[in-house]
Amino acid sequence: MTRTDLAWLTERPIAHRGLHDLNHEVWENTLSAFERAMQRGFAIECDVHLTADNQVVVFHDDTLGRLTGADGFVWQRTASEMTALRIGGTNDHPPLLSELLELVNGEVPLIIELKGIPGHDEGLVQAVGKLLSSYRGKAAIMSFDHWLIRQFSELPNIPAGLTALGTDNKDIEAHFSMLGNGIDFVSYCLAHLPNPFVNFIQTKLDMPLITWTVRDEAAVRLSAELGGQITFEGIDPENVIV
Repeated sequence: MTRTDLAWLTERPIAHRGLHDLNHEVWENTLSAFERAMQRGFAIECDVHLTADNQVVVFHDDTLGRLTGADGFVWQRTASEMTALRIGGTNDHPPLLSELLELVNGEVPLIIELKGIPGHDEGLVQAVGKLLSSYRGKAAIMSFDHWLIRQFSELPNIPAGLTALGTDNKDIEAHFSMLGNGIDFVSYCLAHLPNPFVNFIQTKLDMPLITWTVRDEAAVRLSAELGGQITFEGIDPENVIV
């Protein structure tokens, strides 16, 4: 995949876990939040886990409590048990990735962050890859988890990225080590920029940069100065003059 093929990745601001309202009425990673993002033409970032029956569910936390009030872990629940839950007391359920793909249907780009749980994520990369293999829209995958990134090469036709943070030498060295795994872009914590790793991927590799999580106008402008596209929440990025 050539870098020009990834121009779509940074064309539009990216709604962090969908265009939610900070979990007042429209909650994160729900079909309602994704529909709102689509209505504005924003790209969508979401998080996925593997269920007990090896299905891919859109959900950020590894535990269920904050979002559903239930006990336990995502990996302990089947897909049907997950979709029977409700998010934040609303009518929204944790959607399966297949539901999100059906909803978006190529209308806006998707950036899917894979959440690794050591000992409970075997097959996550492959399950996401299988779903995306027949998806006709623009979609990319990324992860913080290096053991998952090392498996991304099994999905050569899907753009893959590193989600990262940190400024310590050990952090920067670890990020550099991921360049040997064929990543195509980087999503980095804006508070930790600039740094030598991001400078290198931009100036030497011409890699797309995404910044997270942008929550105010100053952060929108800083990201623009650094040459990155924003992952945002709680603001309207189109009302900010950069």
